[in-house]
Amino acid sequence: MTLPNLIIIGAQKCGTTSLHYYLSLHPEIFMSKEKELNFFTEEQNWSKGLAWYESHFKAGAKIHGESSPNYTNHPRFPGVPSRMHSVVPDAKLVYIVRDPIERIISQYIHQYIDGRETRPVEEALSSVESNQYISRSLYYTQLSKYLECYPVTQILVIPAEGLDGDRKATLRRVFEFLDVNPDFYSRLYSIRRHTTARKRQKTETGMRLADTTPMKLLSSIPQRVRWPIEDLIYLPFSRRMDRPVISKPLRQSLKDRLKEDVHKLREFTGYDFNNWSV
Repeated sequence: MTLPNLIIIGAQKCGTTSLHYYLSLHPEIFMSKEKELNFFTEEQNWSKGLAWYESHFKAGAKIHGESSPNYTNHPRFPGVPSRMHSVVPDAKLVYIVRDPIERIISQYIHQYIDGRETRPVEEALSSVESNQYISRSLYYTQLSKYLECYPVTQILVIPAEGLDGDRKATLRRVFEFLDVNPDFYSRLYSIRRHTTARKRQKTETGMRLADTTPMKLLSSIPQRVRWPIEDLIYLPFSRRMDRPVISKPLRQSLKDRLKEDVHKLREFTGYDFNNWSV
């Protein structure tokens, strides 16, 4: 049986796609070709069974991994940590985080581009207490669910800002955590994928195109080959989307809602996150 001993648990819009790709280049690491398996979310792929999950991992590598940001989407997908622990109790977990307000805005853009959000940003974020965008930015709250099942030694939190600003050192820390050659480096690490600045909103034609079988089959192609193909195909069927600006009162409401959670995350990780807005 080949099951993962590495799972990137999120957070969404924090660089999980890039990290998944970077790790896949390491000769001792095999990352699933389909990035988001969502096996441990009962509402998604849990019913497909262990054999289905196992089929995504290739025997022979020291590390087998997958990346599913929905694993840190409580309370929408509850029970993920305990379900995960029942299958892979010895797995190492990597949680990548970024400025929580910037993450919220990026998620809003992502939802809007995909047609799953139609409200203006101020309306979408008007309720700060029970909000799908804000809950994913409560990093320590999400992490605390895993701390009920996994020891601290099996969890690594890394700031997305480090993956951008000091990629080599950040990847080295991940490699050391996974106990693989920490000195490995690839020229392909210069690639940064899925930055919001490159995101474009698909037209109606682009949305229909995304639902076709050929476009869905692209997910089986290696990422470094698939990305430029997707960009080329979708360019004529998409439009540029400007980054939304939130008002000062709303930003302050978000800060007030997030500050206690960020404080707990600082205490847990030892990071100061001094470039965050909260």
